[in-house]
Parts: sequence; C-alpha cells; structure tokens
Amino acid sequence: MEEDGIRVVIADDEDGMRMILRKMIAKAGGFTLCGEADNGPDLLRLVEEFKPQVCFLDVEMPGMTGLECAKSIQDTDPRTILVFATAHDDYMAQAFEVYAFDYMVKPFRLERVMKTLERIRTVVGDRAQGQRRETLPAPRAAAAAASGRIMIHHKEGVNFVNQADVLLVQRENRSTVIYATQGRRFETSEALGDVEARLDPKIFFRCHKSYIINLGAVDSITPYGRWTYVVHLTGTDQDALITHDKYEELERMFS
Repeated sequence: MEEDGIRVVIADDEDGMRMILRKMIAKAGGFTLCGEADNGPDLLRLVEEFKPQVCFLDVEMPGMTGLECAKSIQDTDPRTILVFATAHDDYMAQAFEVYAFDYMVKPFRLERVMKTLERIRTVVGDRAQGQRRETLPAPRAAAAAASGRIMIHHKEGVNFVNQADVLLVQRENRSTVIYATQGRRFETSEALGDVEARLDPKIFFRCHKSYIINLGAVDSITPYGRWTYVVHLTGTDQDALITHDKYEELERMFS
C-alpha cells in the first residue's frame, strides 16, 4: 500500500455507515484509508497491521466493544487518534475516559465530520513538523534535581539510570519505555505503575494513564483533542499527552 496521507481505519458493523465515512474521508483529502472492519477483533488486527494514525470506531460492535478496542489500542500506541462515530450518546463520558479525540453521534452532518478531519490534519501536521501552535504556559520547571538511580529490568539484563536523566516514561507496544538524555531508550515489561513507584514524586508527574513526565524537562503544552493536550519536552523529540484534569492539577501545583 502506498502511503500518501494520514493513515485511517474504520470500524462499524453497519455497511452503510462505513460507506458514508469512507466517502467523507476521501472527500476531505490528505487521508489514506488502510482498511475497514465490522467487528472489534478485526479492528485490532488492522491496527496491528497498518499502525494507523486515526481510528473511526463505533461503540457497540460484535466481538469487542469500541471502548474495549480503544483501551487495547491505547496500550499499543496512546498517540492513536480515536474518533467514536455512534448512534449511542450515553457512552460519551466513557469514551473520553479512554481519551477519545472526538465523539460524533449519528446521524451527523457532513460539516461536522469535515471539521473533525480538519482538526486531525492540523494536529498530525503540527506533530510531524514540530510546530508549537496556541502554546499554553507550561508549569515552572521543578528546581530540585531528582535524586538516586533507577534500575530498569529488561530481557537482556538490567540498566541503572540516574533519575535526573529520565525525561519521559510511557506505554508503547504493550511495554513500558523510558526515554532518557543523550537519546537513550530503555524498554521493560514492568507496568508503568511499578516504574512510577520508584521515581521521585517531587520531579515526576503521571500526566496521563500512559505517560509520566519529568517536570524539569517540560518546554510547552499545546492543545490536542477535546480534553487532552500535548506536553513538549526538552532533550528529546518524544512528547507526551496530558489530560485536562491533570493540566489543571499542574496549574494548581505551580501557581
């Protein structure tokens, strides 16, 4: 498959709804439809195969619900943009608990979908180009240096890393990955919470269920989805997501 746009997959058990989304995505331009699924397990297989940047998914599907799929996708790549397109408006709160980018209730107007696709294009474009649009004030960097070292277990053995050098810890491909200074990357099968328990809480902050950041490395914070922002870090080209509630918590901590 030739990639000439933002990679998208669609999951809905209604043929007609998949056709509508397919036509709208084609009309918007700048997107590549990688595949379609009519059930949850097939959606996850498409995600594994194509690693899409965007998933349009229904809530109620055979095999696995859209919410169950979203949780699995988040554990594989928390940066995947999840857009729920459903006839059920009573799942909205649960959808945003899994950090949905948007939640569209059927029947929706063409203008509504086009607006969402335009926002996705902007977010993905900013991410690729490293732009800093609508920059929000970042919380003041913590003054104290993290003390001690952290031992990271992995299949080849262990590494010892100074906590002050750890910039970001995140879930990635169902593993926990530690990004450190000098471009170092360490992968472990440990749970994110287990690593978090060994980090200095005065320096490290759980900003999202899939991310822990070193507050001293925060450069700026920019809008992302409806209730989510992107944290840009110094010393690495990786960034993190932060929820609206966690951003407000940071504001209170550093006000």
